[in-house]
Amino acid sequence: MGKKSKPTANLGRSLIKDRFGANKGRKFTADKSLLHTTEVQDGYDWGRLNLQSVTEESSFQEFLATAELTGAEFQAEKLDIKFVNPKTNVGLLTKDEMKKTKSLHDKHREQLKIPRRPPWNTNMSREELDQNEREYFLQWRKSLVQLQEDQGILLTPYEKNLEFWRQLWRVVERSDVVVQIVDARNPLLFYCEDLIRYVKEVSSDKMNLVLINKADFLTEEQRQSWADYFSSINIQAVFYSATLASESIPKEIISVNQEIEKESESKTHESSFRQLEESVHNLENQVERTAQKLNEITKMIQLVCKSELQNSKEILSKDELIDLFHGIHEGPKVTDNVTTIGLVGYPNVGKSSTINSLLSAKKVSVSATPGKTKHFQTLFLNKDLLLCDCPGLVMPTFVFTKAEMIINGILPIDQMRDHVPPVNLIAHLIPRHILEDKYGIMLPEPMESEDPNRPPTSEELLNAYAYNRGFMTANGQPDNPRAARYILKDYMNGKLLYCHAPLNVNQKEFHTWPERQKIRFLERDAPLRQLRAVKSSHATTADVDKLFFHGTTSNVHVKGRSLINLNGIANGNPELLADKPWKKINRHENKNKREKLRRVYAHLDQH
Repeated sequence: MGKKSKPTANLGRSLIKDRFGANKGRKFTADKSLLHTTEVQDGYDWGRLNLQSVTEESSFQEFLATAELTGAEFQAEKLDIKFVNPKTNVGLLTKDEMKKTKSLHDKHREQLKIPRRPPWNTNMSREELDQNEREYFLQWRKSLVQLQEDQGILLTPYEKNLEFWRQLWRVVERSDVVVQIVDARNPLLFYCEDLIRYVKEVSSDKMNLVLINKADFLTEEQRQSWADYFSSINIQAVFYSATLASESIPKEIISVNQEIEKESESKTHESSFRQLEESVHNLENQVERTAQKLNEITKMIQLVCKSELQNSKEILSKDELIDLFHGIHEGPKVTDNVTTIGLVGYPNVGKSSTINSLLSAKKVSVSATPGKTKHFQTLFLNKDLLLCDCPGLVMPTFVFTKAEMIINGILPIDQMRDHVPPVNLIAHLIPRHILEDKYGIMLPEPMESEDPNRPPTSEELLNAYAYNRGFMTANGQPDNPRAARYILKDYMNGKLLYCHAPLNVNQKEFHTWPERQKIRFLERDAPLRQLRAVKSSHATTADVDKLFFHGTTSNVHVKGRSLINLNGIANGNPELLADKPWKKINRHENKNKREKLRRVYAHLDQH
């Protein structure tokens, strides 16, 4: 019989826990109800702002966000689950689907807008202004949802947090020049045409500029194509590379400094040392005069070519870009005697790296995770030039597939839910021989019944990469999700380089591929582990021929196991299983079974 419970003791513990333990550290109102954190006046209102980037939401999260804006309640429905074959081109569109989607994009491009700030004045209260902004933001979201539902168009999972758009409004309002930073490998994906219009709506005195970052990925001919394209739509664009700017130092100054170091070690050549110092001083004066001339030429070009803008294909250095910022705006300024440059761009386009290169020191934290910068910040380059950094914003843009956003860094790779579509897209963009040369792998050849020029599937590429790198799971299978993350990050970092062409240029002529650098190994020379990675799961004609012309006698009428199957996997021959020593043949067979049966039947016949 168990121990009797003591209800009075349990009741006492519950009362004590409720009185002292459970309520420890909480704040209550007079009626014993809990205080909301926003009602606690502790001077930390800015830290409570919801500054978490929201670009991708599940169905449930999207319903909750909409309910918070409208004050309504929603009920979610269960979604149908669909199983797909990983060996197919999952997540990719056919040529007909691409053509149809492209026509829809061109037809509804004018409806693709960013949210505007509602009209306001100093007499409005904070609550009234906040309510107006929420209503305008909700109407904007409804218009985009209606566009997606009615036309079936796929948009980028644009920023759904109102606080981020408020940061953009403030940056545009206080900036004289709004600079859109785009990735040189796919500028049109990161270029927002409606932002150009919104800047002019705020003030006609403001200017727009497109900064094509990571321009070192492009060739001179490719830069010329993009310069001509932006000139044709009357948009001023410049090429820049934050990586080159942070690493480059003028060669003349380097050579002079090297000579100064050599001469300073020898104290006997004081006259030569003074001459070198004078040469450095003269070189600095020459650089200043050249910068002034460049500034004057830029102004003249702007005055002469107002109607016909001609963009340059040259990659600007750090000093040249700063000079351009100084002289690009000649109209009324928001702040007297200070030119404010607002920097806007998607995550991972190199906005923070550009600022760090201009400042020659790390002032802004750099991260590969989208949404690192949470609120705008101002940084002075000098007394009359101010940089205003806006948080990375994912703006609504037409896209063909979700995989396109993952490989371009719009969505974080480490948080993706399905790795098959983006890897399939990379396999379609990068040729087979480039992947083999880059990673030193051997991809399986297409079957005889398939297109010989078809790109490899995600399973073929990931299996070969995982086997080659030793990425295996606990049960001995290739770790494809881990391999996918490495390949996707190589594409995002430019190790697997693919550059998109402007609308008026043929893609095949714009980006050409080098010839194969490494000779493809024959199957008999490849390692056994690599052969298993590229071995097809279907029976080939070589397997059928091997079965038909095999030297052993057929055992089709004999009870027992066959020696070989259609896939060429040995079941009875120990020599064919040399590469799989863990598979053993059952040798526990009764050799005298037939003899015993013969004696039994012979004894029955005698009787």
